[in-house]
Amino acid sequence: MADRLRELRVDARLSAKSLAAAAGWERTKVSKIEHAARAPNAQDIRTWCEVCGAPEQTEDLLASLRAVEGAYVEWRRLQRTGLRQLQESRMPLFERTRLFRIYCSQVVPGLLQTPEYARALLAAIAAQHGTPDDVAEAVSARVARAKVLREGDHRFAFVMEESVLYYRMADPETMAGQLGHLLTVMSLPSVALGVIPFSSPEARPMWTLGNFSVYDTEQVRVELLTAAVTVTAPGELAEYFRAFETYAHMAVYGAEARALITRAVDALR
Repeated sequence: MADRLRELRVDARLSAKSLAAAAGWERTKVSKIEHAARAPNAQDIRTWCEVCGAPEQTEDLLASLRAVEGAYVEWRRLQRTGLRQLQESRMPLFERTRLFRIYCSQVVPGLLQTPEYARALLAAIAAQHGTPDDVAEAVSARVARAKVLREGDHRFAFVMEESVLYYRMADPETMAGQLGHLLTVMSLPSVALGVIPFSSPEARPMWTLGNFSVYDTEQVRVELLTAAVTVTAPGELAEYFRAFETYAHMAVYGAEARALITRAVDALR
């Protein structure tokens, strides 16, 4: 966006100083916006386009601004009314996505969680972020989303680090039920579930990243501690596509994956 705004100014044969003067801004504001040190707001963009004699660019730039603002959204903003609404808000994306590619290094993927595991995880999230206590409703919404595993024309490629199988997100009984559920769901025709072993004969070609989900070729969602990041830029999407393919080749499937999950169940005893 900074580059596009700078191009408009240059095409209008205006200096940064003259643009700021015409807009009634402080002298350094234009420079800060063009160097991405300061984000413009909607009114800034309208004024910029007007001063540069390019009003036809306004709506396109405003759409870009909305995309930028939605790319990084703090969890406290997403969860301010509780966790249930956040779970339900993602359903339209899930319903229109045909190919899900999901990598998890920290927790079991949401679509594969049992109600008990989801309850423990969402309760921890609510406590960490101080959100309204609607965990029971949020669990129901998360479980309802999992219907896409069995309904519609969807395909799922899940890749998990073996460590996820051992992280005690809940009591042993809940963990055993969750691991048993993985053994069941991996037999669904729409699901490919791979596990990246702790060790392998060769060095890892890719380091461990945080959880991310790829929805068709449309977007990638990355989950940070404080925010959700939505990636839509083609170059960045390509990086995540390559990363997922690398992880997928590192994983084991079928009987080998089942053996790793069974070993984790035995460790609970």
